[in-house]
Amino acid sequence: MATITAATVKDLRERTGAGMMDCKAALNDTQGDVEAAIDLLRKKGLSKAAKKSGRVAAEGLIGIVTKGSKGVVVEVNSETDFVARNDQFQGLTKMVAQVALDVGDDVEKIKASKVGAITIAEAISDTVAKIGENMTLRRARLLEVGQGVVGSYMHNFVAEGVGKIGVLVALESPGKADVLADLGRKIAMHIAASNPLAVDPSGLDPAVVAREKEVMAEKFRAQGKPDAMIAKIVESGLKTYYKEVCLLDQPYIHDNGKTVAQAAKEAEGAAGGPIKIVSFVRFALGEGIEKNESDFAAEVAAAAGQK
Repeated sequence: MATITAATVKDLRERTGAGMMDCKAALNDTQGDVEAAIDLLRKKGLSKAAKKSGRVAAEGLIGIVTKGSKGVVVEVNSETDFVARNDQFQGLTKMVAQVALDVGDDVEKIKASKVGAITIAEAISDTVAKIGENMTLRRARLLEVGQGVVGSYMHNFVAEGVGKIGVLVALESPGKADVLADLGRKIAMHIAASNPLAVDPSGLDPAVVAREKEVMAEKFRAQGKPDAMIAKIVESGLKTYYKEVCLLDQPYIHDNGKTVAQAAKEAEGAAGGPIKIVSFVRFALGEGIEKNESDFAAEVAAAAGQK
């Protein structure tokens, strides 16, 4: 039997996009002949991951894993929503999230990390070959506090730990973990619904604030307001804007009679200590990805050679 080296398996993987174990088996079956192994993989329908890599993957799943004062959210994309209901893809997403909890949220570091004998990148490639769709680990974000809890919420729940909108919120506090976890989940639900831009005004992108000020100022200039008056109106308008986009200033969805900041303050008694909302992250599946819009009738006409 021919000796199959790791370098040969790697080369075959790169040329075909097939899974590592499939490549190794094909090389064994062809006595190490790479070209024959390529043909064998093609015949089995396994030489396809590389061909899929150019397709837009805007569907998929958000995965979340939390452990006390630490939590991570990841986005793993696929081409169609149908794949999100596949047990294997769900398992892949959960595995990626679990690895990210341990190694951090650098995507390349996650992909290079091993689970058993294979890396996450190889696991993704294997799943692409088996399911037949392009898949990518798009992003990850880890939150951690020295003392406290990272709460979470998954909207459009598909299976345990995976769904379509995932939220983490970091609460720094010496208080009771169970009380903090309950509050964290409720605030995470609020974030999923309200989609704030920052915890408070200091966390907003200065460019976003400047643009908002300019839009308001231009509006009142067009109305003929004097500059001195415009400056005061804009400052007042910014306060309203902050209530709309800053988490602490938003009306709490569980009780519109109070802000999120007030709700956190009221929970301090039950928690037995001060509570500070340090940070949050909200991943909505596919946000920011430009999807290909297709005209099915035009595609059929083109295929038939019609204009």
